[in-house]
Formats: sequence, structure tokens, C-alpha cells
Amino acid sequence: MDAPLATKLRNIVQRLGFERDWSLIIMGAVVGSVTALGAIGFHEALVWTEHRSREAMELWWGWIVLVPMAGALVTGLLVHYCARDARGHGVPQVIHAVAVKKGVIPIRVGVVKVLASIATVGSGGSSGAEGPIVQIGATAGSALGRFMRAGAEHQNTLVGCGAAAGIASVFNAPITGVLFVMEIILRDFSLKTFTPIVVAAVFSTALTQAILGVDDAIFASTLEGYQFTLSELPFYILLGLLCAMIGVAFTKTLHAGEDAFERLSLHPVARPVFGALLLGLSGLLFVAITSRADMEAVVPPFFGNGYETIRWTIDPASYGADGRGAPGLGAETGLRVSFILLALLVAFKTVATTFTLGSGGSGGVFAPSLFVGAAAGGAFGLVLANTGVLPAGSSPATFALVGMGAVVAATTFAPLTAILLLFELTREPLVLLPIMLAAVIATVSGQLMMRDSIYTSKLKQAGVLLGWSTDLAALRSVPVASCELSRLPPEPVYPSDPLSKLITLHAQHHLPDFPVVDQETGAYLGMVTGTDIRTALIDREAIPLLLVAELLRSDLPTVSRDETLETVMDKFSRADTSSLVVVSPIDATLPMAMISRQEVIRRYRVALEG
Repeated sequence: MDAPLATKLRNIVQRLGFERDWSLIIMGAVVGSVTALGAIGFHEALVWTEHRSREAMELWWGWIVLVPMAGALVTGLLVHYCARDARGHGVPQVIHAVAVKKGVIPIRVGVVKVLASIATVGSGGSSGAEGPIVQIGATAGSALGRFMRAGAEHQNTLVGCGAAAGIASVFNAPITGVLFVMEIILRDFSLKTFTPIVVAAVFSTALTQAILGVDDAIFASTLEGYQFTLSELPFYILLGLLCAMIGVAFTKTLHAGEDAFERLSLHPVARPVFGALLLGLSGLLFVAITSRADMEAVVPPFFGNGYETIRWTIDPASYGADGRGAPGLGAETGLRVSFILLALLVAFKTVATTFTLGSGGSGGVFAPSLFVGAAAGGAFGLVLANTGVLPAGSSPATFALVGMGAVVAATTFAPLTAILLLFELTREPLVLLPIMLAAVIATVSGQLMMRDSIYTSKLKQAGVLLGWSTDLAALRSVPVASCELSRLPPEPVYPSDPLSKLITLHAQHHLPDFPVVDQETGAYLGMVTGTDIRTALIDREAIPLLLVAELLRSDLPTVSRDETLETVMDKFSRADTSSLVVVSPIDATLPMAMISRQEVIRRYRVALEG
């Protein structure tokens, strides 16, 4: 579609009576619908690939190693040669696009992310579907925003619409999708942002349910007769602390693995293949430890997204009538549930996810966090049952449910998202009170043990500024082009000019700073600041002897018209000057105006008031 068509559509929307904010709601509905279609296609392709891979692994134990390696090879080739931003778990890349790139995500990134994630997760890679689907939706929102020329101030909102729609579709969880975007990606709870995102999530969920014909919870709970009691409070407090430690260990292990793989002297395509080799070997080790020496019809339960294993751990029937796990058999694993088995699943899933994502595989971290949390919670519940302190009417499955949400909260630092995610995934209101308690404790404890979440740690290392409330949202929504820019000096200043020329210009035009350009090309060379001029005035006898070149500062950054106030504020914080040069959008070497620190503050205040 070309630009004139986008302009016609935008004009039609406005003629129908929809102002700019209302048209954003319509675009949110479009993004939600498009994302739902993409999510359904992605899910069906992923399920088909998973089934084919599982069938192969059940034929011969060697395929446990070879199938993940084949999928990793496809992933490595796609990511390295087509879209390197598709590497990793997706959500940090979307946050980076929102924080730094003004919501611009190339379409090829979304397409490659889909294919690479199908190859990784479908072949047994230990990751989830939420990261890819978030990037798919975010790409759709970004593309529509650019096509409709929504403006820089609305581009991030449309990216958020797509991300929320993706979560809503893949998890059948619209409320979680909205809060995930507001709490983690945009960090903006303003009504203007909230409304179109809600519309996108609703349209995505409704269309997904209509096409698939189902409205079931992914992890439908069967906690019949359970009732939360006051006596359980200490246990859920301890579970929150335990999940915080596990979540921190999971996050740090993953990041350490990423650093370790980056240091390997391997070709970028070979790194995910090597990670898949380690994953396959860990699968064989797990099979050996659990005494399945024949290795027939056995697929390690921590391969793929692990949904079946999660359902097993949150099912009270898995733990037997006495809650101790003696009679329960896991349908997928063929293994008797026990504390040792669940503890092994926590450890192996953590390592397997590190091998998969740390090496450059594609997928999300939500599903591994849910898996680890469910296994850890179930193990904690088994300890209570075997020591005789498990409250009457309770089950280790209840603690497994709560553990799912608590580990998500500990890794993402997003307790609201974790609480509502657990509710929408299970449709179990009986555990709302304990998950609220455990999630908050896990979040606070996790923040005490590590500074950044699983999504923001690498971004902070890269120098990306992240924050909460409307402050950063306001800074990121205002481009330099909307500010009142100051004019350049009436005549150009060259390095060979005497300093007295600047003093005269300052007296006549009250200009604080002076950009200096090359006498032949007009290219920007640097600036003489008012502070430096005032310092030179101390020795008035030397002024006739000084040239502009002697006070020239070439270390000051320049500003472009399409930058946001966030980046300009960051440049001012590092530059001891009251003004910065705004360069031409056609030729970045040519100065065209000046922007002052006072103007940035004034425009920021106007944005906050709006």
C-alpha cells in the first residue's frame, strides 16, 4: 500500500467524525484483528511442528539430540542472514524499539521471528510462544502506524496494541495482555494509551475464539473443594520467598549463559546449534537419571514449551489421595511424581532454557518461568505433605499453581501481570488471594536480590533508559520538530574568526552559544559556548589575540529533528552547555537551528500537562 492510499483512509476516518484519538482506537481494533490471524497461523504451525518432532524422538533416542540441532540450524540461518533482531526472547527487542527506535520494527523481523520460533520451539527447544507472538503483534502495530502515518506520539501505542493482542490471543488472556504491555513494555498507564490497547486485546481474543470455536483456559484448574485459610499464610509467604530465589537464579543463569555463548569463538549460525547439542545431551542425561535406560518412547518433559508437564504438576490427581504423590503417574512422562523429580525438572528446565535462548535460539521466557514455578511449587507442597503440615483440604497442586505466578512475578518484576496471568490461564478464583500474596513477596524479594528484570537487564547494559510513570512516556512522545527552535547566528562563524566577532554578535543578538562551521563546505565543526566566552572575558587584554578555533569544542553532540525529548535530555545531561545544534534532515553535517535546554524543559512541561 502506498502513501496516498494511507492518506485517503485517514481522511475518510476523520470525515466520519473520528478525531485523532478516536482513529487510534479504530487502528487498535485493526491491529488486534490482524494479530489474531497471525497468532492462529503461528500456533497451528507450531503445534504441527511439535507433533512431528515428538513422533521422531519417540522412534529413536538419538533424535532427542539431532531434532533440536536441526531446528537450531534453521533458526541460526534465518536470524543471522535475514533479521538479527529476531534473536532471543522477543520482548526485550520490542522494549528496545519502544524506548530507542520510536516504535519502528521492520516487517521482516516479525516474519523471521515467526519462522525461527517455530523451528526452535517446534524442534524441542526450551522456550515459549509468548515472546514470538508479542513481536509478531508489535510488528503489525508498527507497520500499521507507519502506513497510516499515525505520528511519533502514537507509534508506541500501536506497538503496544499489537503486543497486547498477541498475548491475548495465544494465552486467551486479554486482561493479562493489556497489563503486560502497560506494566512491562510501555510502562504507561495513561487513559489515552490504555483505551486502544484494551480494544486491540478484545478484538484479538474475540476473533481467536470465533475462528477456533473454543474458550477454554490453557491450564484449566480442578481444585474442587479448596478453600484458602488463615493458617496457610505462612506457607505462601515462604513459597513467595522460595520463588524469588528461584526466579533470580533462573534470570541470572540465563544471562550468564548469554554472555558465555557470546564469548565462544563460533560462527553466529553455529552457536544455536551448539546450544541445541547441549540441550539434547541434557535430555539424555535426564532420561538416564530417571532410570529409563531403554530410552523407548521417552521425550524429556522439559523440551518445548512444557505445557503438558505444567498441566500434570497442577493436577491434584498427580499427587494422590494423600497429597504425597505416591499413587500419581504423569501421563506424559510415565514417571511417578516425587520431590526429587520436581526438583530435577526445576534444574533441568533452567539449564535447558539457558542452552536454547542463551545460544541464540528464538522463543519466550514466560512458558519456562511457568514451568519452573509449577515444579517448584509442587515440590514445596510435597514437602509440606510429607512433613504432615499440609493444611486439610489443600494439595501440592495448589502450591504448584501459586508457584507458577510467583516465579513469573520474580523474573519480570510485574506482579499485576503475574496475578492476572495465573487467573486467566487457570480460571481458578480460589487461588487469587495466595497468588496475590506470593507474587508481591516474590517481586519485592527479587528486586532486593537483583536490580533488573529478565527483560531489562541486557537493555540496561546497552545504556537504554527505562522508567515508570508518565514522565518517560511524555519525553518519548515529543519530537524535537515540535519544539521552538532558535535561529542560527545571522552570519556564519568560522574557526579563523577573531573571538571579538562572537562578543559583538552576543551583544547585538543575545545568542548564548555559537556553532562553528567549515569555511569551504559549511559543515558543522563544533561550538563555542557562552561559558567559554565568559571565561575568556576574564583576561580582556588577550581577547584581540584569540581566535574562535582556540575555544572551539568539537565534543558536543548534535540533535536531529526526529529525535525525541528523551534522547535530547540525555545529551544535555552529558554536555555542559545551554544549547545544542540541530542538524539538517537532508545532510547531518549542516547545522540548521539551535535547541536550548530551557525549551526542552518548557516543552516537557507542556507534554506532562497534556
